[in-house]
Amino acid sequence: STCLANLREKSPLVHSITNFVTVNDCANLLLACGARPIMASDPQEAAEITAAADALNINIGTLNHLLVPAMLDAGRTANRLGIPVLLDPVGVGASSLRRQTVAQLTAIRANASEIRAIARLEQAQPSGPSAGVDALPGDLVTKEQLGQNIKLARQLAEKLGCIILLTGPVDIVTDGKKAVCIYNGHPMMSRITGAGCQLSALTAAFLAANPDSPLDAAAAAVCTMGLCGQLAFERMKPGDGNASFRTYLIDAVFCMTPEQLQRGADYEIR
Repeated sequence: STCLANLREKSPLVHSITNFVTVNDCANLLLACGARPIMASDPQEAAEITAAADALNINIGTLNHLLVPAMLDAGRTANRLGIPVLLDPVGVGASSLRRQTVAQLTAIRANASEIRAIARLEQAQPSGPSAGVDALPGDLVTKEQLGQNIKLARQLAEKLGCIILLTGPVDIVTDGKKAVCIYNGHPMMSRITGAGCQLSALTAAFLAANPDSPLDAAAAAVCTMGLCGQLAFERMKPGDGNASFRTYLIDAVFCMTPEQLQRGADYEIR
C-alpha cells in the first residue's frame, strides 16, 4: 500500500490527547508504524504542541475538566493550520460531558453505538441507551446489517464533512460518497483494552502521511490494524493469553510491509 509506504518514509509527529488507560499502547503502536508520538494534555501547552505536529488524535475515553479545554484548544489550532484531526468519541452516549465535547474534524473513528449517539446529537434528539465504551449487541456491524450501517455512516460523513470509520466485526470507512467495507480483523482484538484507541492513533498517523487522500489513508489504517490482528492471533501458542496477543499485535504493526498489506487487505468498495 502506498499509504503505508508514505507513513514509513515521512515519520509524522502525532499529538495524541488520549485516555490514561491505553496511552502507553498508543505510543508504542505509533512507534511501531513509523510515526513519532507525543502526548501533551495540559491546557497550557496542548495548542502549542499541536501546532508543531502533523496530526492530532483526540480520545475522550477518560475525560476530566482539564482535558476538555486542552482538546478544544488543540482542535482549534489544528483547524486553523489545516492539521488532520481524528476524534475517537469513546462512550459518547454515556454522559452529558462526553456529548458536549465536539470539534471540527478530519475523521471520526467509533463503534456503531457511538456513531448512532453522534447522529442523534446532530439531529438534536435525546441520547439513546449506552453500553459504556462498547457497542450495544444490536448495533454491531455484521454482514447482515451492513447495508443499514453503510447508510448511517454515509449520512453522517456527508453531514459533518469528514471521514467516518465505523468499526466492528465488519469495518466501514466512508467520506459520504464512497464506502469501503473491510473484513480484516480477529475476535481476539476485543479481548484487549485499547485496540480501538490504537487504531485511532494509527489512523491519525496514516492521515498525517497522506493528507491528499484521507479516505484511502483511513481505509489503509483499518486494513493494517485488522490484518495485524489476524497475524498476531496466528502467532499465539498454548499458554499465551490476551497480554501476549497485545504484544504480538504491536509486533505485527512494526513488521508490516506495504507488499504484505497489499496481499492481505480484505475489502470491497460500495
